[in-house]
Order: sequence, then C-alpha cells, then structure tokens
Amino acid sequence: MLRHEFQPGRLVAGLFMGLAGFVYAGDAGGLWDTPWFAIIPIVVGGLCLAGATATVAGIRKGPAGRGDSRRQWTLTGHITTGGAPGAAGTAQTGDTDEAGRG
Repeated sequence: MLRHEFQPGRLVAGLFMGLAGFVYAGDAGGLWDTPWFAIIPIVVGGLCLAGATATVAGIRKGPAGRGDSRRQWTLTGHITTGGAPGAAGTAQTGDTDEAGRG
C-alpha cells in the first residue's frame, strides 16, 4: 500500500536538482571545472520539465483522481461542495431552468 500519492513532477524536479548538486560536487572535488552559469540551464530546464510533467500527469488523472470527488470547480472558478451538480446551493455556471434563465 502506498503511503502517499506518486507525483512525477516532483520526481523530475528532484532528479534535476540532484544533477545540479552532482555538477557542483564534481567541481568542488576537482574532477572538472564548472562555470558559475552552468547551473542556470540545468535548474530552469528541470523546473520547466517538472512543471510539464506535473501538468500532463494531472490531465491524465482527470477530476476523479484529484482528491475529494464532492468538490467541483465551476466555470467561473468557484468551488462547490455537496450533492449532485445543480442541487440546492451548488448551482453551476451553465445551469438553466425550463425558461432558459440561469
């Protein structure tokens, strides 16, 4: 049984931060000479790739895998909780009555 949810974006970010540490450790140990600006593309590229990975993973999960299934986002960005969509107190954007009023 998993103790926590797998987050591939954090894995990618951690790998790139580890790579940055490895590059500087090699420089500090005298194995090679690393210019000071070499870390920038490693960190920025790793963070961008981690963000893209997290976005793709979030899209693949869909709304069912993102926590409490009772919480729903409306089109205006508001969170509603509770019963079925359109139930009392949970009106969502786009819901209309029989006369077409929202």
